[in-house]
Amino acid sequence: MNNNTCIRLFADKEQIKNCKIKLKIAQRAFVNLSTILVLAGNEVRLQIIYLLEEEKELCPCDLSDILGMSIPAVSQHLRKLKDGNIVETRKEGQTVYYSLIQENLKILKPFFKHINVQTRKLETV
Repeated sequence: MNNNTCIRLFADKEQIKNCKIKLKIAQRAFVNLSTILVLAGNEVRLQIIYLLEEEKELCPCDLSDILGMSIPAVSQHLRKLKDGNIVETRKEGQTVYYSLIQENLKILKPFFKHINVQTRKLETV
């Protein structure tokens, strides 16, 4: 029998109230994290973010060569990351360098750690 209903004897009104307060207080953090996760949910953007974390900063031409993609395609991904407040830019002459915004790096570090652990496992095989 598929039972997808909830039958409780009583509602813990205090718990419900406290949980609502927690969600309200954390609302901005949820918005920021969900934006980061949505943008990092694309494999190419995740690779770009990973490379920026590893190399500190790269220009679209570097990323184009590394990823084997056209500069316009890379630039589109970088634009989305910049619009999402995940990367920032620094201009040197006519070259624009991209780097991760440090606040977001704290959020993304555990993901990079997971990637690095998996990579080391494959290297030892």
